[in-house]
Amino acid sequence: MKRAVFLDRDGVINRPVVRDGKPYPPASVAEFELLPGVAEACAELKAAGFLLVVATNQPDVGRGTQRREDVEAMHAKMCAALPLDRVEVCYDPGQGQPSEFRKPAPGMLLRAARELGIDRAQSWMVGDRWRDIDCGAAAGCRTVFIDYGYDEQLRAQPDFRAASLRAAVPLIVPR
Repeated sequence: MKRAVFLDRDGVINRPVVRDGKPYPPASVAEFELLPGVAEACAELKAAGFLLVVATNQPDVGRGTQRREDVEAMHAKMCAALPLDRVEVCYDPGQGQPSEFRKPAPGMLLRAARELGIDRAQSWMVGDRWRDIDCGAAAGCRTVFIDYGYDEQLRAQPDFRAASLRAAVPLIVPR
């Protein structure tokens, strides 16, 4: 079985757009900007033998306020810059019926683990929102919360906290 680091996208990989203390995804590929240290962090995690799987909710597509093509263009840019093994995306709008794939549900992680042969107990979820931490815990992974001081409360306590993905690497890969 393989080990993986599951990564949220907005706020872990790329700079989110913060309005009124809440983070939002970039609206276009032109706004999509990798955060400092992300490429180095991903390279170090890969060198330590981890698969890298992005797991991201993109409900604006399901709501009709963002085009799927724009999200896929952002993912193409992200995959060209980083050694990612897979990108899991949930386009469910998060209104009405609950989805097994929309975080905090663990469906994206469970599907990737099943299809890639990942041992979830030896894997990690890194995120900057309560949904990410709840998702990782529900999937049986250890969790790292990237704390930007957003105007929202955690529900589950993470295993660790860090200031960035770069700062999370030593927690995941002890020196």
